[in-house]
Amino acid sequence: QVQLVESGGGLVQAGDSLRLSCTASGGTFSNLGLAWFRRTPGNEREFVASIMWAGDMTFYADFVQGRFTISRNNTKKTVDLQMNNLKVEDTAVYFCAAARSGLARQKESQYDYWGQGIQVTVSS
Repeated sequence: QVQLVESGGGLVQAGDSLRLSCTASGGTFSNLGLAWFRRTPGNEREFVASIMWAGDMTFYADFVQGRFTISRNNTKKTVDLQMNNLKVEDTAVYFCAAARSGLARQKESQYDYWGQGIQVTVSS
């Protein structure tokens, strides 16, 4: 069983940067595919970014537009999401997810473990 805990959320202004981190415990972290999803107000949870077990392939949602970067540290058992040039519409609860498959998938159903989520609020 893998437990995931997000940190680094908060309130920022539009144009600012924020770095989310997710720390894992249990399981074999280096074998996991990892991802960030988010739930914006009034909407379903959506894919943001993912990274394969080896860290050599990453995928991003179209709305990221080069502003976010996902990275992993298998020694520290962390996956980070660096978010730059934040927009008001990036306001959401952000979730860390892990997949036993080791792949960098984009659908919720393809992930086996989830963090509890962390709030990011971007003000204008």
